Amino acid sequence: MRIGSAAEAKSGISASNPDMIVVRGHDLSKGLIGHISFTDHVWLLITGLAPDESQRRVLDATLVAIAEHGLVPSVVAARMTLAAAPEALQGAVAAGILGCGSVILGSSQAAGDFFHEIAEAAKASGDMDGTIRETVTRYRAAKRAIPGYGHPLHKGGDARAARLFEVAAEAGLSGEHIKVARAVEALLPELIGKALALNVSAAIPAVLLDAGFPVKALKGIPILARTASLVGHLLEEQLRPIGFIMAHEASSAITYDGTSPEGFVANEG
Repeated sequence: MRIGSAAEAKSGISASNPDMIVVRGHDLSKGLIGHISFTDHVWLLITGLAPDESQRRVLDATLVAIAEHGLVPSVVAARMTLAAAPEALQGAVAAGILGCGSVILGSSQAAGDFFHEIAEAAKASGDMDGTIRETVTRYRAAKRAIPGYGHPLHKGGDARAARLFEVAAEAGLSGEHIKVARAVEALLPELIGKALALNVSAAIPAVLLDAGFPVKALKGIPILARTASLVGHLLEEQLRPIGFIMAHEASSAITYDGTSPEGFVANEG
């Protein structure tokens, strides 16, 4: 018995024969390799269309903005995995990417869905501020975080977000979703009682949506970018290993408070 929806058994991304590999309608060997950048190829693979110069610039900027941010949990997980299984680079990369969730990296998708919802509703109502108030109030009532706002380090403003908005403006692609993102930031003090700075996970979907990138593929951009960073960290882990140092520091930082046999004293560090 087949499980799932009744869909046609077709794909429009790639096909091949003994003489040619076709990707999104293009001859891979003669038409793409050596002719387009990887950023172009990403846009083509996801949307089926070649990006224009402005779209390329915005996508490229978002990939650069989110690729690296130090020893964040995804990087720590990857480096410690490689320390334990040095033969499995692919497993270490996967370990890092598996941590792409609602707190780390994945919040760009949540913010993009949030902006898209507001933009569509505001288009119908003609009242952006009213739509933002209604949406934020509904999120708060459901105890949902407002995605893309606030940062544990960049409390006064995220320089990456500001630069992405500048790039979008320079590319002529500053549009409705950036307006929504900025309007939400301006209204948050009134709506939740405190100011929260717009962060890079809000700027990425805002600029990409204004560039015509599909909302359902937004989460893939931070995943793609962080993969490149993980490969860099994992090369360094092989040359200058710190995975077991991080494991030791984690063990030292945690105090055991469970029950113990009489006379037992846990090691400290």
